[in-house]
Amino acid sequence: MSEEVPVLQIGQVLLVSIQTDLDDQAVMGLQDDLSARVVETGAHGVVIDITAVEIVDSFVGRMLATIAAISRLLDARTVVVGMRPAVAITLVELGLSLGGVKTALTLDKGLRMLEQANARMQGGLEGVAPDAAADA
Repeated sequence: MSEEVPVLQIGQVLLVSIQTDLDDQAVMGLQDDLSARVVETGAHGVVIDITAVEIVDSFVGRMLATIAAISRLLDARTVVVGMRPAVAITLVELGLSLGGVKTALTLDKGLRMLEQANARMQGGLEGVAPDAAADA
């Protein structure tokens, strides 16, 4: 039986904490649940905490990249936090670059990274002369 992965909301960020190995069904459920929650909440960021993950394979690497791509299409950035050195080494050895996925060593750093990115986006064209904004 597949275990559901909880998705918690912290402000405008959704936190996914992966505590166990995920089978195909759990990953599909997580992708569906997370994408629905991004839309429902209008979240601007997703943090995937893999602190408890000790071993990865190409499936897990593709899962992280796919979740990040889905979130990006729904206007939310993804940060993976808590990656162990052995996990990073394995991902590199498997040739998985996790394109579009930012990483941070801790949850705190990941949340700050998303908040800074959101602040930059909110700043957008503010403070730009009206003529320059019209040209943008």
